[in-house]
Amino acid sequence: MRQGLGTQLRHLIDLLDGAVAASYDEAGIDYRPRYTPVMRALESGQPRTVSQIAEAAGITQPAATQTVALMLKAGLLAASVSDKDARQKLISLSAEGQDLLPKLRQCWQATRAAADSLDRDLPYPLSEALAQAIAALQTQPFDERIRKARAAINNKKEVP
Repeated sequence: MRQGLGTQLRHLIDLLDGAVAASYDEAGIDYRPRYTPVMRALESGQPRTVSQIAEAAGITQPAATQTVALMLKAGLLAASVSDKDARQKLISLSAEGQDLLPKLRQCWQATRAAADSLDRDLPYPLSEALAQAIAALQTQPFDERIRKARAAINNKKEVP
């Protein structure tokens, strides 16, 4: 039986995230792979709102909110009130987060090299396929594709 797209993607993420998490452990870093987009968005040292982090990281607002909360709890981030708008919370790397950056950059470099190696082993680079899939889904979201497919299936059933 052929696995569905969602099942395949979850399995791929499990394989990738598990290996990346193990590489952090091997490097002696208590760090989760899901933190990386937020760390990268903040590594310049410029404090950002959660919305700005989400946009810079290319993740959803809820994902950014959840990840920032975990990272604040882990002591990797610090929060402060914006001088311009007291309702806004600005997020930045804590001293601990800053201290971790050199080791993380080494891990990220190794992970990038491993990803490049995987791309070379495939008939079509996975990174390109994923970028194209994301672009296609931004043009026509998957839920819209499901609705169109359902309508086409229903229309076929109605025809004698």
